Amino acid sequence: MLSNRLEYEEHIVHYYIHGSGPKVMLAFHGFGLTGASFFPVAEALKEEYTIYSLDIFYHGKSHWGTPKKSLSKDYWTRLIDFFCKQHKIDKFALLAFSMGGKFALTLIEQRSSRIQNIFFLAPDGIQTQIWYNLATYPILFQKYFKSIIVKPQRFHTVLNSLKTIGLVDKGISKFAASQMNTIKKRRRVYYAWVVFKELLFDLTHVADLINKEQIEVTVFLGKYDKIITEKGMNKLLKHLEHHRKIVLDCGHNNLIDHTADFLIQNK
Repeated sequence: MLSNRLEYEEHIVHYYIHGSGPKVMLAFHGFGLTGASFFPVAEALKEEYTIYSLDIFYHGKSHWGTPKKSLSKDYWTRLIDFFCKQHKIDKFALLAFSMGGKFALTLIEQRSSRIQNIFFLAPDGIQTQIWYNLATYPILFQKYFKSIIVKPQRFHTVLNSLKTIGLVDKGISKFAASQMNTIKKRRRVYYAWVVFKELLFDLTHVADLINKEQIEVTVFLGKYDKIITEKGMNKLLKHLEHHRKIVLDCGHNNLIDHTADFLIQNK
């Protein structure tokens, strides 16, 4: 992958470019990953697409310059418009894994007429786990949550309580804990939650736009995924007139690799 960076106002967007296909794809990765994480899928699609895989803010080498200000849907769309203008991109496909689903869904809402097709890999923003909403809670709770950065035992107390009363699955608990085991990770979790808290969606509206523009949607899910489940994904899929759903023999963390294998085997 080639890499580059783009400055937009106070912010820096770092991204990777892979492939030389005639069609353009914008890719948005999952939490704790970077744009380079899409390498296996990009390799599988490189003859059909030129793929721009962005480091989402607080990940990789991208930098959000105003941490006290949240990222609105309109601002994200203007940023992507600017990115596309710099690269002379008109129409594009979307590739989104996990957290990256929120950034793809924003573009579906705002720029559906420019989207050719979508590859969803267990996207967030459709089925939202309880901890993703913490940043929208009252200010006193947010202050408590921020204190978790330096006092992680508070996080484990809350997580164990949720697990005990059945609100959090054991597998999800393990995943959450793995994202909070260093001060750097906890800081990233906090600021990502706060900055991205406005990225919420009306799934019926999203589906209406996809149907209206006749956008081809392919969804990859992991059979053993506890983070984004097939049942949760159906909250969107039940409203789509057409889609392709592929359930692979894997969990959440290795879905990218299994998706790449599927694409290679089914060329």
